[in-house]
Amino acid sequence: MKTPGIFRILVFIAFVVAVPAVYSQEDTAVRDKTRDRLNALLTRVGPSFKMNFQQSSKSPYTFTAKLTEGLTNCDFFEIVISVSSQQTIGFRIFPHYKNAYINIDKARNTAQLLRQLAQFNYTTFLFWGADETGDVFNGYTFTMESGFPDKAIEIVLSSIQNSDKYVGDMRPSIDGSSAP
Repeated sequence: MKTPGIFRILVFIAFVVAVPAVYSQEDTAVRDKTRDRLNALLTRVGPSFKMNFQQSSKSPYTFTAKLTEGLTNCDFFEIVISVSSQQTIGFRIFPHYKNAYINIDKARNTAQLLRQLAQFNYTTFLFWGADETGDVFNGYTFTMESGFPDKAIEIVLSSIQNSDKYVGDMRPSIDGSSAP
């Protein structure tokens, strides 16, 4: 059995180490372009959905807004939209209820709340989950495989207000109050 020479091993290692740097520059350019196009779209259509998006001071690839109008169960929705390095756009929409996030660890009936979230994933347009701190959100994720999804993003933005009804359905699990 032949063993590869040291030269071939060094060339292979140099190639493996060098390739990510080339892709990284290209990926950053693509991510910047996606971010800029998303920013233009959110600036143009956000106000028609009663949302004024701002670029995050902590991350240039994140935009945030609040939706306060037309809600009966939530105080507001905190909307966080991020452009990832994997060519996706992720929406995370955090309902604020009674001046706080809905947190699975602080819910009156955690098991019932988790069951509801799982059922909502089967029946609602936006998916439901909890982040690493246990705060409940709903969301949507787009991939850029078929190009930038202008109209689809607008559909998600128009659907956020509908999630208020589901927060109402969660109220017995959250704090024991009656669903409207």
